[in-house]
Amino acid sequence: MNISANIPLDIEAVRSRFPGLDRGWTYFDNAGGSQILGTAVERISEFLLTRNVQIGGSYETSLKAAEALRESREAARLFVNAQRSEEIVFGGSTTVLLNLLAASMLGQLSEGDEIIVTGADHESNIGPWMRLRDRGIIIKTWPVNQDSWTLEPDQLDGLLSDRTRLVCVTHVSNVLGQINPIREIADKVHGANARLCVDGVAFAPHNAIDVQALDVDYYVFSLYKVYGPHHAIMYGKYDNLRELDGQYHYFYDRDVVPGKLEPGNANYELSWTVPALTNYICELGGGADRSALERGFSAMATHERRLSDRLLSYLRGRNDCTIYGNSNAQAEDRVATISFRLDGLASGAVCRAVDPHKIAIRHGDFHARRLIENLNLDGGVVRVSMVHYNTLEEVDALITAIDAIRA
Repeated sequence: MNISANIPLDIEAVRSRFPGLDRGWTYFDNAGGSQILGTAVERISEFLLTRNVQIGGSYETSLKAAEALRESREAARLFVNAQRSEEIVFGGSTTVLLNLLAASMLGQLSEGDEIIVTGADHESNIGPWMRLRDRGIIIKTWPVNQDSWTLEPDQLDGLLSDRTRLVCVTHVSNVLGQINPIREIADKVHGANARLCVDGVAFAPHNAIDVQALDVDYYVFSLYKVYGPHHAIMYGKYDNLRELDGQYHYFYDRDVVPGKLEPGNANYELSWTVPALTNYICELGGGADRSALERGFSAMATHERRLSDRLLSYLRGRNDCTIYGNSNAQAEDRVATISFRLDGLASGAVCRAVDPHKIAIRHGDFHARRLIENLNLDGGVVRVSMVHYNTLEEVDALITAIDAIRA
């Protein structure tokens, strides 16, 4: 199928690539997990039916399995713009990979060293570091500015010290939809001789990741939120990965990168979906290289801003609604993840009222519990998380469903 990068996207062509959209439901819970590309499903099946053996053998099928894994790493390298494919680590989820990273850094940390986490992150990028307090590591928290809904980079200056070893921050809040200025943060962190670990889960479905331009040390995201299966990727600068403690067998020494960080080996068939994801977004950009990938994401983001503008304009027009995050859809520092509450209505009640309309939204804290608690939002928020395969007609149907709650 020939899908052009011209704006607007050919939404019918886009939606035809996602078999799960053909079931009568509108999916606005994409930040929890997107629908999967049909070609990604085909690759899983193809691998299991034709290459389902262990790599490392000299026979033909094993060589094909190994080649699939190499192609998967190369596709992931293109996806994040890493320098080399060895900088790609596969794992079961972002939570799994961040716990693995914390365990792998123990040999680099001493009692009294400091790690900075934020008040905006998913627990996956807070909990693994908090647990290091048992080893004498000091954890500092960078709070969210509740007036601007942002992490203010200037506040980081007061937290950094000569004992800071790592700063952990989300690229986008999965509640607020706010894009944080990662390159500015990276410059501050590196100026303090520390390293930066970024949770990119809520950014990756919407915009092109460029780890070199961002100058991050570690960047982690989940494929099941980027149109793939339940699998994840961690990028790390090669020299940083070499320094990490291995998490596999003793004979996987420090130079076995990334293998020493993939205990039990990568999931071959799920990793094999990465070329499908990369190819699809490149198709949206009218080519097959990194430039095409960036054009594809640009087309997606333009469409998503239209979706956000329709919903945010409606919510702003209500006198009983509080929006959590930037209410300007055209802002370059937000994605199409929108959280709100309606006065006098429990967030769960709003979702249950929308369910009969076959529109999937969610309520809660979305594992960003510390943020929700700090905002004193008992019962959490209603979250509508849209991606490029959603339509303006679907947004209008949601608006109609919300209007009907108090009709």
